[in-house]
Amino acid sequence: MPRIRLSVQVEQDYKAVFTGFTEDLFKQLKPPGVRMKLVRFDGCQKGDIVQLELKVLGFIKQMWKSTVTDSGKRAREFYFVDEGKGAELPFFLKKWKHRHRMIDEGERGTTIIDDFEYTAPLGMNWLLYPVLWVQFAYRKAVYKRVFKKPSVDSVT
Repeated sequence: MPRIRLSVQVEQDYKAVFTGFTEDLFKQLKPPGVRMKLVRFDGCQKGDIVQLELKVLGFIKQMWKSTVTDSGKRAREFYFVDEGKGAELPFFLKKWKHRHRMIDEGERGTTIIDDFEYTAPLGMNWLLYPVLWVQFAYRKAVYKRVFKKPSVDSVT
């Protein structure tokens, strides 16, 4: 299975970043040009479901359902894993496993890691790779904007 791993450092504490993984953030992570409707967003805890309706090539309606299969806290890290397979995914994917990690970097903030593996049908794994890489690289700017350290207004 091909694997893509992207990371970005943000200014906020890892606990705040983890609690910031909300439906609103999920909507902001949608890359431009991707036609997507969020059908269901339960959250990021084990057993939660995220379901999307995609429009592929502008008119082919495809459903994408991922289930959070693992979530928790390790020393200085929060994480959750979402997975989908078979009929739960669009025709261009057979399997999907996405690990989300938020690692405490102390004074430097948090490192967010998107680490995912996928399988596409008919040997299309490497054709899909650049498309997925670009869509997930887009998230870096969103994470940096959303998880900026709150500014303190000075009182004069």
